[in-house]
Amino acid sequence: MKKPIEAETDRLYLRQWRPTDCEPFAQMSADPVVMEFFPGTLTRVESDALADRFKLQIEKQGWGFWAVESKVTNEFIGFVGLNALSNEFPFFPGVEIGWRLAFSEWGKSLAFEASKEALHIGFSLLGLNEIVSFTTIANRRSQALMKRLGMRESEIFDHPKLPHGHSLQRHCLYRLSH
Repeated sequence: MKKPIEAETDRLYLRQWRPTDCEPFAQMSADPVVMEFFPGTLTRVESDALADRFKLQIEKQGWGFWAVESKVTNEFIGFVGLNALSNEFPFFPGVEIGWRLAFSEWGKSLAFEASKEALHIGFSLLGLNEIVSFTTIANRRSQALMKRLGMRESEIFDHPKLPHGHSLQRHCLYRLSH
C-alpha cells in the first residue's frame, strides 16, 4: 500500500474515499441527467462496488479517481482523477483523466478546477508524459472541458466495452502532453 496522494484547490479537496461518500455517490450514480452519456444509471450495489474499486486503486498505487469534497459544505460532490487504461483500448498504454460531479455542482467550474489539479499531479508528481480523456461524440459538455484544459482531439474510436451499434459506442479521444 502506498500513502494516498491527496490535494486541495481553492474550493475543493481531492481525497481518499470514505464510507460516508457512498450514499451521495449512489444518488449521483442513479441520476439520469448525470449518467446521460453512460450506458445506464447504477444501482446502489453497483455504485458501492465502483466506490470500493476507486478506494482500492488509491490504496494500491497512491492515486486514482479521488473523491471530491467541497470546502464550503464539507460534502462529497463527485469524483475526479486519473486512471491507467486497460489494454483493450486502441491507445493503450496510457493514463486517462475523468470526472463526474453531482448535477447540483455543474456550471460552477468545479470539474475544471479539480481536473487542473489532477493534471498537475499526473505531470508533476507522477511524471507522466501524456494524459488522455475520452467521451461519447454526443457529450459536448465534457468535450468543452477537455478543450478548456488544453487537450486536443486526436481521433475517433469505438469504445471497446460497448456493444457494436450501441448509441454511445463512437467516442472521441483528446490528448494533452506535458
